[in-house]
Amino acid sequence: MIFKILPKKVTITLIFSSLIILILNGCNGKLPGGDARKFPADPKKRVEQNLAEGRGFTLNDTFGGSKGGTFDFANSNELWRASLDVIDFMPLSSVNYSGGIIITDWYSDGQNSNESIKISIRFLTNEIRSDALDVKIFNRKCNNNFINCNITETDKILVTEITKEILKKAATYKKEKTNKRKKARKK
Repeated sequence: MIFKILPKKVTITLIFSSLIILILNGCNGKLPGGDARKFPADPKKRVEQNLAEGRGFTLNDTFGGSKGGTFDFANSNELWRASLDVIDFMPLSSVNYSGGIIITDWYSDGQNSNESIKISIRFLTNEIRSDALDVKIFNRKCNNNFINCNITETDKILVTEITKEILKKAATYKKEKTNKRKKARKK
């Protein structure tokens, strides 16, 4: 009702002034970060202190630093690298990074040529966690030189062991990558 009586400019000035008073009152009359004694004068030290205290952010991590960008190739994915390292003794049949699957060829250790295994690893997410991988291991037992073969999915014990080994390696790779970035940031 009062706004209908007052001219438009006065109304806007009144609203604006009220907002300024409310904002300054919310800060207890002080602007945040106003005490220069608490911060070092050197800008590099100030940035280090802010990062150590968890304030602020760096654009280098977001945009891949000053080296020209981030390319998400297979060797930068810790789960992918760890999976290939764990099964590196087996010949690979199909590998598709964009599809998120690794399939090995049938492998026999040489002791029993009529028995071999095949491993299939499907990536459900790039995060290092227990449900990130779908590992399947197949066992092939043949009679009469690969004429009569029986293929079955193996027990969960071997699947669990391989999954656990992949996750351990991936966590190690991730930690190494994080430490490398921290060292690069300090320089």
